[in-house]
Amino acid sequence: MSLLAAHAHDLADLAARDRLRGLFPRSGVDFSSNDYLGLATSDRLRGAVMEALARGVAVGSGGSRLLRGNDPEHDALEAEAAAFFGSEAALYFSSGYAANAALLGTLPQRGDLVVYDALIHASAHEGMRLGRAETVGVPHNDPQGFDDAIAAWRARGGTGRAWIAVESLYSMDGDRAPLEDLAEVAARHDAVLLIDEAHATGVFGANGRGLAAAFEGRENVVTLRTCGKALGCEGALVCGPRVVRDFLVNRGRGFIFSTAPSPLMASAVRAALRILADEPERRDRLRTLVAHAEAALAPCGVTPTGSQILPLVLGDDATTMRVASAVQAAGYDVRGIRPPTVPAGTSRLRISVTLNACEADLDGLARAIEGALA
Repeated sequence: MSLLAAHAHDLADLAARDRLRGLFPRSGVDFSSNDYLGLATSDRLRGAVMEALARGVAVGSGGSRLLRGNDPEHDALEAEAAAFFGSEAALYFSSGYAANAALLGTLPQRGDLVVYDALIHASAHEGMRLGRAETVGVPHNDPQGFDDAIAAWRARGGTGRAWIAVESLYSMDGDRAPLEDLAEVAARHDAVLLIDEAHATGVFGANGRGLAAAFEGRENVVTLRTCGKALGCEGALVCGPRVVRDFLVNRGRGFIFSTAPSPLMASAVRAALRILADEPERRDRLRTLVAHAEAALAPCGVTPTGSQILPLVLGDDATTMRVASAVQAAGYDVRGIRPPTVPAGTSRLRISVTLNACEADLDGLARAIEGALA
């Protein structure tokens, strides 16, 4: 028997259930990326990278931030990001996954409680798994559920700090969190509100500062802003009180023991923040495309979300992958999303509206989906 027979059996089981994943070259019109503002291939961002190289910015960091890997570009990015988003401090991570895992694996302490939305990112679950605090999930976008969970924990004798973990814009449903209500729950229970702004940063708020911009700067608010989506770069920024930054630098194992992100990428993120402020027309254009997409895709069964993420829930895995394959064959890059990324029975096409497509592309996509569903 092969030493890896169990692994091969698991893969075969995934294939039998239409859940086997693979890596394929990108092709077709982009309706699956998170490059919402089209910055990843923008001339201005390319130019900023070339300029950074010309002035000697290093491609690699050469070590962790606590050793020799701390580059002036990292420090400059964090200072500019804190000023841009309105936080006291910021800390740059290599990815949103790494940042979420460090946040939830480091900040909540033994004796604390983390209450999280049922649809929160997988990286948040990884952080909670690594952490010491008790955790409890509550129904999606249910502020009363958060309130009740904390109250029940206190009634059982919980004396630590409560932490509320949510996304501001959910990656697979495209809907927004009730942040005002959640902020009230946090204030009522003296809790800390952790807001993952991955899919809102760059797209919403003044200058693209996100849906949580109004709460930034509060002592009990920490935000996570990924740089690999609307910013078109790579990495993630944790924004919040300086004590949070300093605690992560001293206690966050994922930060301490990781090679620092590329200084060149830090300079690119700095340029992306400037583009957000200088080019509001990108967000205006995206809003126009989203409105067109919602109208064009309504006959296919797509429910408007008011965001750039439009799910078409088809239910079972096989149907989802069949429709996705047909749409891809027609020249439109839409991916089928299956469990465990989404709950069982809610497999879907995740349609992402970006500036890498136009109205004619959206109309063609709608025709391709209708044809595949016929």
